[in-house]
Amino acid sequence: MPASSYPSPQRPARPGTAVDADRAARCTEALRDIAEDFAVVSDALMHKTYGVATPTADLVDTVLELRRLTEEAVAAIVVRQRSQGEPLSDLASSLDLTVDRLRKKYVPKTVDQALAARRRPNRRAATARPPDDVPAPKNLLRRPRQRLACALTRMQKQAGITQQALAAHMNVDPSYVSRLLSGERELSWQHVKAIVDCCDGTPDLVKPLWEAAAGVEPTGTDPARYLRTYLQALRYANGSPSDRAVIASSQHAISIADLRQALQGRAVPEWPVVSQLVTALQGLPEVALPLWRRARSSTETCTLRAEAFG
Repeated sequence: MPASSYPSPQRPARPGTAVDADRAARCTEALRDIAEDFAVVSDALMHKTYGVATPTADLVDTVLELRRLTEEAVAAIVVRQRSQGEPLSDLASSLDLTVDRLRKKYVPKTVDQALAARRRPNRRAATARPPDDVPAPKNLLRRPRQRLACALTRMQKQAGITQQALAAHMNVDPSYVSRLLSGERELSWQHVKAIVDCCDGTPDLVKPLWEAAAGVEPTGTDPARYLRTYLQALRYANGSPSDRAVIASSQHAISIADLRQALQGRAVPEWPVVSQLVTALQGLPEVALPLWRRARSSTETCTLRAEAFG
């Protein structure tokens, strides 16, 4: 007679869900991505609530994005709990669902597939590039996330702070800090601020780089000053080259006067000057173009107001 597949009274029954360390690790990684996305969308919502012209429908879309992220995070947590062999009863009360309902609602294989296919938050692009336009390989290091990573890495090295010390300050794994500083992962403003604070740096210098990388609306009430800060941040991320080196990198398309006006002057330079300067500083002109338009528009408005008063 073949042995029964059911447990005998002498043999303890197997747990309802087998431990799956690989699946638990995938859920943990997905949770980290979701946490970063939360920070980016929350920052975007904050900027929108301060914008008097932000349409209500835009605010609703952003709040719904946060709700979607919450649902994805809950699914990842529940499946990770199961995959670690821990009881779902620990979560049932907080989620206001029965254990049976949690099992049926969050099927590990289904959640696995959903997390693998999840889309990152829609960001209002800070560039004129269409979403489906993939940068050429030669431009990868010029992308906003890489420029931000270069600035933070330079700040870390100048301060003599190790990645291990940064990780301890941020309460994260050193490998995670390494991926942040290499540009492999997106940074929330909270992470950028933590790195800058630990390195005794200047948050206002790198904030335009982070906002370009995160795709959020530029902050500040003076668009011309914001553009100058962005250009100064690009120069810092590029190792603070001398005036002569910058001009040489532009193949002498800009002059010393152009350079100093762009980085220090109150007037907004013509677009060809800004475009050549951004390229020389290893940035992408299409990222700077909306900032230049915003700055140019603000100065023209101020001029018109002044003329109205004679």
